[in-house]
Formats: sequence, C-alpha cells, structure tokens
Amino acid sequence: MSDGSIDLKHEARAKVFAEPLETLNPARPDLFAQDAFWPYFERLRAEAPVHYTPESAYGPFWSITKYNDIMAVDTNHQVFSSEDGIALQSLEAKAQTVGRPTRQSFIGMDPPKHDEQRRAVSPAVAPSNLAQMAPVIRERAGKILDGLPIGEVFDWVDLVSKELTAMTLATLFDFPFEERRKLTYWSDMMTNPPGHGPAKSWEQKRSEIEVCFEAFDGLWNERVNADPKFDLISMMAHAEATRNMDIHEYHGNVTLLIIGGNDTTRNTISGSVYALNKNPDQYDKLRANPELIPSMVSETIRWQTPLAHMSRTATQDFEFGGKTIHEGDKVMMWYVSGNRDEDVIENPNSYIIDRARPRTHMSFGFGIHRCVGNRLAELQLTIIWEEMLKRFPVIQVVGEPVRTHSIFVKGYETLPVIIPARN
Repeated sequence: MSDGSIDLKHEARAKVFAEPLETLNPARPDLFAQDAFWPYFERLRAEAPVHYTPESAYGPFWSITKYNDIMAVDTNHQVFSSEDGIALQSLEAKAQTVGRPTRQSFIGMDPPKHDEQRRAVSPAVAPSNLAQMAPVIRERAGKILDGLPIGEVFDWVDLVSKELTAMTLATLFDFPFEERRKLTYWSDMMTNPPGHGPAKSWEQKRSEIEVCFEAFDGLWNERVNADPKFDLISMMAHAEATRNMDIHEYHGNVTLLIIGGNDTTRNTISGSVYALNKNPDQYDKLRANPELIPSMVSETIRWQTPLAHMSRTATQDFEFGGKTIHEGDKVMMWYVSGNRDEDVIENPNSYIIDRARPRTHMSFGFGIHRCVGNRLAELQLTIIWEEMLKRFPVIQVVGEPVRTHSIFVKGYETLPVIIPARN
C-alpha cells in the first residue's frame, strides 16, 4: 500500500471517529462497495457494542458488533425472532412489497416449523451425500481450470467462481445443467436493488423473479408426481413437513437455497484469490505446504465473511448490553464485525492461513439457523484450491475488484486476474 493510500485511510478513520456516536450508521451499501466500512465497526466495538441508529435508508435498527454478543443474539431465537426476515430491507424495497404476498423460507421461521422444513432438505448436504458429490465437483473444477486462458487478463468471478457454484447448485436442484447460469442470474436479481447487478427497475426485478418461480413450479410438478429422488426439489415435494406447504413458502425456500448456494461460496472463492494476492507471504506458505488448504479455507471464510449481517426482530422488551431493546425493534448481527473482534480472535485484521483455531469465526452463524450448507461450501473451496495448486504456479490479481453494492452480500462483481503459466 502506498503512503498516499495509507494517509487517506487514516483520514477516513479519523472522520468516522469524529462523527456523533448516536447517529453513526454502518448500514450504507456505498461503504461496502468501497470497502470503507471497517472504521465504523472498529468504533462501535470499542465505544458502543450494542448501538442504536435512529434513522437510515433501512429504518431504525440496533447494531450488535462483538463476537460473543452476536452469538448470544443468534442462539436466543425466543427473544430474537427470524419471522420478520433475516436481512435488513430498505424502506424503498419494503414499499415495493406492500400488498404482495410474503415469501417466507425456513431460515425466516422459528421452531418448530423451521426445524421441520430444514430437516426436509438437510439430507442433500449430509456427509454421505457430500462424499458422493466430491468427485463430481473435482472433475468439474478441473475442466473449468483447464479451460482458462494463460497469459491474458480475465474475470475470475465470471469464469471460475460463478461457474463452479452454478454447476453445484444445478446438481443439488437437478436443474437443467445447460441452463445453470440462470441460477446465478436469478440470485443476482434477487439480492441486488435496481441500478445494481442485473436489475434495471423494480418492475423488471419482479418480472424476472416470477420467471424463476415459474421454472421451479414446473420442477415441483414434475417431482411431486414422480418417485422420490435425492435433489432438493424432490425432497421438499415428498417430505411430510413441506409437501403441502403454501406456494409462497415454497418460493421463499427456493429463494433461500438459490442465494445460499450461490453467493456465499462464489464470493469466498473469489475472496481467497484476492486475499492470497494481498498477502503474498501466505500464498508462498500455501504453495510450499498444500496441506494448509483446509485451514486456509476456514481463514478465508472468516476474513471474507460472505454475508455481512443477519437481522432479527425483538419479540419483547429485553435488556442487552446495558441497553433496552424494545419489542418490534430490528437487531442487526454484524458478522463482518464479529469476525474482526480483537477480544476473541488474535490479530483479526490479518490474514493468517495457519491460525491455531481457524474455524473460530461466525460466517456460518450459530444456533438453529447455522448455515445448512456450510460443509458443502468448505468442500467446494477445498477442491478448487487443490486443483488450482496442481495446475498453476500463481494466479495474479491485476486490479482491484468491483465489490457488491450491498450491506448483506459481501462479495465481488468482478476480479481481474492473469495466470502467467501452467505447472
């Protein structure tokens, strides 16, 4: 980093620390797109780990920024409910949904319904099924990598991260394989507001998401009338807890599984290439000892934190961290901040691939809503890096990434790289 950029970072940090604490607002997509949100959470962890923002584009909300406090909220579903959504929604987006049916997924439910619906799809990511999927993922990863250009700049996000996750997701859904990039497109359509990602207007966003649901309604109708199979749609169509669910619930679960199976893994694959380039000593360490891949994968998942927050709604007045959170208040668990908590993680801002406890992170959440596909995400990352180290001496990042304009999905739109040579 040049002296000039260091000075600018110090200046930006000083500006954040000079703002009135009571109105500090970390929920700004522009900050995430510029990778400029870090001083906000540094200050909140130090001065107000349970903090209330009275006004924002998302309405008023509480920020929980320390690791142990986030874990306490995440594991207390009696007081902090998921029923009203797990991502903070902008007031503009809420205005678009007035009078429209809510599409609730199992991650946006409390027990017992949550447990029953989650159980219906869990076998798809059980260890026995992952063992069967591993050689398929490895073969596909190899083909993707063997098809990459050598000696010319290309977008890693498009050619590798999106492609591998789309292939895996198509397999999980038993979705037409040749149309797999529709899943990527629909995920981007669902997670981005108009003006960012593929959505040009709210009307187009609604229309394209309806096309997605129509496709998945067709898959449901096929699977419900056929013998049970081992894909996510068939599992939901035949499981007692989900086979008679409301169509809007089905659409909610499709949304959850598309976004959960796509965004998190693809952004961590991209994040790993970016992080190792930012920390060449760690890249050297990995090349010298490929057995560090599983540890590197966990460290990247912490360092990247592919979902920046999860939201809860208080079901009652509750004393927490010396503050009174009132019934109906929105509570933001900032995973991206908890993963940098100095009191729990040593040198949290450093990227260290051989940490003593690399799995000490909160990127997958805690409690009943812990990410159902966490082992599949780790498996894909591990395999792609095993195959990359076999093929390429180095993958060089040649420019800064374009980051996602979102306070929820913390990721990369593009990442320019060049592969100088093969092994």
